[in-house]
Amino acid sequence: MTKQGEEKTMGVEIERKFLVRSDEWRASARSSRTLVQGYLHADAGRQVRVRLAEDTAYLTVKGPRSGLARAEFEYPIPYADALAMLELAGGATIVKRRYDIAVEGPGDWVVDVYQGAHAGLVVAEVEWQADAAEEPVPPPWVGADVTGDSTYANTCLARARARATSSPDGARPPVSPVCAGDFPARAVEIPGISHVLNIDPPLPAHMR
Repeated sequence: MTKQGEEKTMGVEIERKFLVRSDEWRASARSSRTLVQGYLHADAGRQVRVRLAEDTAYLTVKGPRSGLARAEFEYPIPYADALAMLELAGGATIVKRRYDIAVEGPGDWVVDVYQGAHAGLVVAEVEWQADAAEEPVPPPWVGADVTGDSTYANTCLARARARATSSPDGARPPVSPVCAGDFPARAVEIPGISHVLNIDPPLPAHMR
């Protein structure tokens, strides 16, 4: 998670993700921007992502999670290049409106309001430094902790959209998007979900 106007080249991302129980966060929103993200590769917790953030663009590489932490490398790239890379994602994309939220205490909080195929999903994230004296305390409007739950992984949501857009009638996939490829396989009990899928979208020929 990179804040607007910041450039992250390398480091360790320490982050937690939550569902949102109410709209109370809107009173503390300071700024917002639309993010378009495409996933060029995702396997065994590793991912390569291209992101458009208003008039800027970034290429990000993330490593597998180790608890709450994972390696992250992010570089600004030309906007035109990012548009071309989004085409390579083959429909594995997401669109969301990200709001920076003022919350007392350590950590940088954002709320992502998803759009398009994932409209209705609202997720809060907080990121903090590894040397912080304490972890952030969730505000009252935060709901269940879904950190590490692949149901809410952006790579999984993007893959679900790619399956829907590639189907003949454009219908949403019949199975809820749980991707074991991004997190260790584990038993989960989520209402309405009966299967766990390992899905790896094909890479363009020049990247194989």
